[in-house]
Amino acid sequence: MLRIAVPNKGSLADTAAQMLSEAGYAGRRDPKELHLIDARNGVEFFFLRPRDIATYVGSGALDVGITGRDLLLDSGSEAIEIERLGFADSTFRFAGPIGRFSELSDLSGLRVATSYPGLVGAFLAEHNVTVKLVPLDGAVESAVRLGVADAVADVVSTGTTLRKAELDIFGPVILESTAVLIGAPEEKPGLTTLLRRLQGVLVARKYVIMDYDLPERLLDQATAIAGGIESPTVSPLRDKDWVAVRVMVPRERTNQIMDALYEIGARAILVSAIHAARL
Repeated sequence: MLRIAVPNKGSLADTAAQMLSEAGYAGRRDPKELHLIDARNGVEFFFLRPRDIATYVGSGALDVGITGRDLLLDSGSEAIEIERLGFADSTFRFAGPIGRFSELSDLSGLRVATSYPGLVGAFLAEHNVTVKLVPLDGAVESAVRLGVADAVADVVSTGTTLRKAELDIFGPVILESTAVLIGAPEEKPGLTTLLRRLQGVLVARKYVIMDYDLPERLLDQATAIAGGIESPTVSPLRDKDWVAVRVMVPRERTNQIMDALYEIGARAILVSAIHAARL
């Protein structure tokens, strides 16, 4: 039975649970439940703190897990990244008092507060910059104002929180993080099925099915607009001069593709969601 670590709370938890549900796996009914056996699918779920998941998987205690790339790298675990899961994107940057820092080397010999000392320490070592790291559990942006640190290294989305703390972003990007599927150093039986299902969910979220009718003579033009994963499915209609076309298109380009197809003469253009897929 494949043993899977899943975040039990935090920003990763809800989306990870939804993704596993869309992949056909059982979900827990009680949010306090820490263990669930899905016998039908041959898996066993363990609901853990996101920060601990890489440690459990890297030690071999569990086979695979869902966590953040940032947490994986910060842990120092031997677990490996298997697949990017397409949610919980974040960017890690350095920030300090406005106008004080411009380059990474400006931090040399100073104090840097962070909730990710392993990740930040490795990055600084790679760039030959020596600092005193100040590990904090949260609210890192307050560290400079309170005199605990000279600069911070933290997650940045819009930068609003840092600006409110009168901090300015500087230096290179530390990490572009996202939710990932991680695995033990040795691949376990059942991983291939899990990975294929999760990839199917990613495809279903990224693409839609588009159906439309078109004069057959315009088929090459239509295919140039929307060629599909391999090629469109084309079926004859009662009117021998027309065909029905079905094709997968990127969800984010749906309306642009519909507009372009309509312009060349396609009609009865319909769009349907994909609930599961295997490519």
